[in-house]
Amino acid sequence: MIIAVSGKGGTGKTFVSSVLVTQLRKTFPDASILAVDADPDANLAFSLGLEMSRSIGDVREQLLAEKDKLAPSVTKREWLDGKIFEITIEGPNCDLLIMGRPEGRGCYCSVNHLLRNIIDSAKDSYDHVVIDAEAGLEHLSRTTTRDVDKLVVVTDQSLNSLKTAYSIRKMSNDLELNVGKLFVVGNKIRDGQADLFLSKAQEMGLDIDAIVPFDEYVTELDLEGRPVASLKEESPAFMAVTKLCGSIFS
Repeated sequence: MIIAVSGKGGTGKTFVSSVLVTQLRKTFPDASILAVDADPDANLAFSLGLEMSRSIGDVREQLLAEKDKLAPSVTKREWLDGKIFEITIEGPNCDLLIMGRPEGRGCYCSVNHLLRNIIDSAKDSYDHVVIDAEAGLEHLSRTTTRDVDKLVVVTDQSLNSLKTAYSIRKMSNDLELNVGKLFVVGNKIRDGQADLFLSKAQEMGLDIDAIVPFDEYVTELDLEGRPVASLKEESPAFMAVTKLCGSIFS
C-alpha cells in the first residue's frame, strides 16, 4: 500500500504522516515500511525519532560533480542504487529516505528521472510506503506523487489551505495520477470552529473525511523536541488520526 500525504505548508502534513507510520507499525508488525520525506523542510526523521542523514538531493549533487569520473563499467543507475542504499535510514520496523532540497541552477532532468526510477524501485521492495509530500502543488505537476493507493490531503481552518486542498484534488484527477482513494483531513480545528470549517469546505465541494482537533499535546511535543510516538495516549489529535487510519488501511 502506498500512501501520500499532501497539503499546504503548515497544515500538519508531517504530523499526519508520522501517525500513519506509527499506526502501520502497530497494525502490520511483520510488514516492511518505507517512509519518504519529500518535503524540502525534511522534518519527518525528527518526527519519527530518527537521526537525519544525507538526502537524495545530496546524492544528486555528488553525481553531477563526479559523473565524468565514474568507471566505464559502472552506469549512473548502478552508482545511484548503491548510494541510495547507503543513505537509507534504518529505524524500528521502518526505513526512511529523505529527498532533500530542490535542484539548483541548470537542467537536471536526466538525473531527476533516474532518481524517480530509483524511488519507484524502492517502493517495490516494501509492503507499505508513506510519502510526506512537498507542500503545495508542484509535487503533482512533477509527478513526484503518482500511482498511490491513498492520497491524504491535509488542510487547516484557513481558506487558503482549503483552496490548496481543492486544487490538489482537481489536479490529481486532471493529471490522471492513478490515485486509488482520496481523503481530506481537517487538522488543527479549534473548539467551536468545526461547523464553520465544514460549511466552508462544503461550499467548495470538498468532503471532509476526518476532523483533527487543535491539540496542546502536539504543541508541547514540538517545543520539547520529542517524536510523535511519545505523544500521550489521550492526545485528541493522535486519537483522531488513528481513527482515520482504520479507513485508510482498509
